[in-house]
Amino acid sequence: MKVSHKVLLAGTIVCLAVGAILYTAGALPWLFNSRRELPAGIASANGRIEAVEIHIATKTAGRLRELLVNEGEFVNAGDVLARMDTSVVLAQMREAKAQLRQSQSAVAVANSQVTQRESEKAAAEAIVAQREAELDVAKKRLARTESLEKQNATSQQQLDDDRTSFHRANAALNAAKAQVAAGEAGILTAKSQVIGAEAAVEALQATIERIQADIDDSELKAPRDGRVQYRVAEPGEVLNPGGVVLNLLDVGDVYMTFFLSTAEAGRVAIGSEARLVLDAAPQYVIPAKVSFVADVAQFTPRTVETAEERQKLMFRVKVKIGPELLQQYIRSVKTGLPGMAHVRLDEKASWPVWLQIRLPAP
Repeated sequence: MKVSHKVLLAGTIVCLAVGAILYTAGALPWLFNSRRELPAGIASANGRIEAVEIHIATKTAGRLRELLVNEGEFVNAGDVLARMDTSVVLAQMREAKAQLRQSQSAVAVANSQVTQRESEKAAAEAIVAQREAELDVAKKRLARTESLEKQNATSQQQLDDDRTSFHRANAALNAAKAQVAAGEAGILTAKSQVIGAEAAVEALQATIERIQADIDDSELKAPRDGRVQYRVAEPGEVLNPGGVVLNLLDVGDVYMTFFLSTAEAGRVAIGSEARLVLDAAPQYVIPAKVSFVADVAQFTPRTVETAEERQKLMFRVKVKIGPELLQQYIRSVKTGLPGMAHVRLDEKASWPVWLQIRLPAP
């Protein structure tokens, strides 16, 4: 089939026009960024955008009742993501509250016992005072009778009767004192019962607090803003303690990990400036800072003897995107995107024009 020169010329004009449009829009220059030579004092390597992963897991064993989010959804800190079945812990709560009321009643009874024993002791002490007075009267009467008996002014029978009265009063006093001692022992026993009942109340209150914590923990909440990556469990499944329900990406803690050679890694300082250019959006340049440099090589030859072999050692470096910047684009952050990381090794080195910061509109 023959193609006319006019058709070829028209096709050439269209291609040139499209190329001009792309160049004007800023697309073509960014496609060649990776091919441009870096100035001295700046190193680069490829990596992927990553974020901290958070496992949303159950605290106690139980059945997953409800799952409120799907994969890919953005969630805010404090949002309820899932609910566990609480029928068992609610029954435990009712049981604990009933036992608490019973223990509180026992405390009231024990306190009344203390009051009763204290009253009994007071009555016994009053009887002791009465018996002491009776003994004093019997003692004086006996003394007078003995004095009269020496003078033959009274009969032996009267003396015997007064002696009997004295010993009876003394015995009554001793019995009253024993009642006081018994009253003191009764008070101590009643007070120990109060302590035991109050301890039971505290234990049940702690049990109620623990059960309430289990009830609160049955609602699985997002600890921070993020995006749901995986639904690991589904409603109806029975999970063990620590069973993972969801996998959440903390899109407020985003970074790129890459590897640099010994010579380059040795010049990287924590906090050094970096620039990220993603393959999916090469027209943008994202600022970042170095947050980690490994102190142990990740790729090591079997033997390291020569200087050339030492240059083959590669060290892991991590750069993080600033939290303030992430907050502006937090709902647009995606992980797993490959790209290039450029790190400034020398503070005096200037960023080339094609690595100046360029960001999309928030």
